[in-house]
Amino acid sequence: MTTRPSTYHRRVAEQKRAAIIEAATRLFLDAGYAGTSLAKVAEAAEVSKATLFKQFPTKAALFDAIVTESWKVEDDFRPPTGDLRAGLTAIGRRYVALLTRPGMAALFRIVIAELPRFPELGEAHFERGKMPYFDSVRRYLDIQNDRGVATLDDTELAATQFLGMISNYVFWPRMLLMDWSPDDASMAHVVDEAVLMMEARYGVANTAA
Repeated sequence: MTTRPSTYHRRVAEQKRAAIIEAATRLFLDAGYAGTSLAKVAEAAEVSKATLFKQFPTKAALFDAIVTESWKVEDDFRPPTGDLRAGLTAIGRRYVALLTRPGMAALFRIVIAELPRFPELGEAHFERGKMPYFDSVRRYLDIQNDRGVATLDDTELAATQFLGMISNYVFWPRMLLMDWSPDDASMAHVVDEAVLMMEARYGVANTAA
C-alpha cells in the first residue's frame, strides 16, 4: 500500500527543488556548465546529494528543468480572441514580464557562453523554452486568422515579427549592456507600438482597405 505525500512534504519538496534550481543557475553562470558539478549544486542549495539526485539524476536533466521553469507562464492565460489589439497587448505585456523575469538573462548567457562545447544546451533551451512559448503565440494568431479578426498568410512569420519587435528593445541589449534596464513606461510603449504595427499590417479593417 502506498501513501500519497502530505501537503507539508510536497511543499518541502517544492522548496528544495526551487533552491536547487536557483543554486544551479547561479553556479552555471559563475563557473560555467562544465565547471559545475551536481555535488557543488547540492552544497550551494543546502540539500543532500541524495535529495538532488532523486529529482535530477544528471546535470542535463537539471539544466532542462531550469529552462522549463524559466519559460513557464500561467496555464490559465487566455488572451481575448475577438479583438486583435487587446489580445496582442495582453500577449506583449506577458512577454515583457517573462523576458524581465529574474534569471532569464543569466540563462541566455549560460547557453551562449557554453554553446561551442555543449551544443545540447542550445537545443534544450530552444526546444523546451523558446519554441513552446513561440508556438503558443502562433496558435493565437491562427485562431485570429480562422475567426476573420486578422488576415495572415504566415502566422509563424507574424509571431516572429511581433515577439522580435518587443525582445529587440526589452531583452537583447541586456546581453551586451549589463546596466540595460528600461523603465516600465518605456517597455509598455514598445508593446503598444508593436501591437499597432501588427494591427496595421494584419488587422482585417486595414487589409480590406
